[in-house]
Amino acid sequence: MNGMLEILGGKGMIDQAGIRMAQGESIAGERIAGVNDNMMKSHYHNYYEIYYLEDGERYHMMQDDMYDMKPGELILFSPYIMHRSYGENDMPFKRIVLYFESSEVASKELLDALDENNGMYRPDAATRQKLHRMLEELIRQYENPSDFYKSYRRTLLNMFLFTMLMHTRRREPEQMEETGRTTQIVSYIHSHYQEDITLEQLAQKFYVSQFYLCREFKRYTNSTVVQYVNVTRVMNAQRKLMETDKTITEISRETGFSNLTHFNRVFKSVTGTTPSGYRKHHQNMQCL
Repeated sequence: MNGMLEILGGKGMIDQAGIRMAQGESIAGERIAGVNDNMMKSHYHNYYEIYYLEDGERYHMMQDDMYDMKPGELILFSPYIMHRSYGENDMPFKRIVLYFESSEVASKELLDALDENNGMYRPDAATRQKLHRMLEELIRQYENPSDFYKSYRRTLLNMFLFTMLMHTRRREPEQMEETGRTTQIVSYIHSHYQEDITLEQLAQKFYVSQFYLCREFKRYTNSTVVQYVNVTRVMNAQRKLMETDKTITEISRETGFSNLTHFNRVFKSVTGTTPSGYRKHHQNMQCL
């Protein structure tokens, strides 16, 4: 089962590191150069992601925040954080991406710090050089693995994370006036996905017509409101399936689905498997 879920797919480069994670790796990274390789839809992973921009300029949408990324900056996504990356037409870029499972993180203290500090970082020149060298070394370990490469890459990963969190401050997201209302709607969905959410209700709450809401939401997220609500609910259901012993019926109810049949149908349409199949797969992976 692929660790990355993309909402309805989208144009973009082949994610070899993501493929390796889906095949059972716990740490995977790669460097890619491209142009006009944009994620048309938001997606999320069940593992962590570090995205380091070496050259060019990129925009990142993370949940309901927008970032304008410059070379030498990096962004952290925890599991189940919806995000997408895109750039201006014909703008070449080069980036390093690093994925890793929570099991590779040295301590609960560090895990908690990562989850509390999602977002973009702008390191100073000295820290940037350190972080960049560690990322390059992690990539080299796949091309020419050393005798102790699994332990070595885990050590490198944790040194990278400690350095990033201890010596780099997070950037504030961009304030983009033209997307302000849609940002508020996205934020509302993430906070109220457990409740009944309809187009009529959202239009009334945010003082817009249903037509305007649908048009602007689609332009900003490249997803319909219904699609976005469903994926947000499924994303939270996946976490509950992995992290709790609650029944599928309980999880269905807690994530805003009207009945179990509807939950099963939407879950499978989004993930490609049933809730019970997803939980069984996760349990089997834990035993490996």
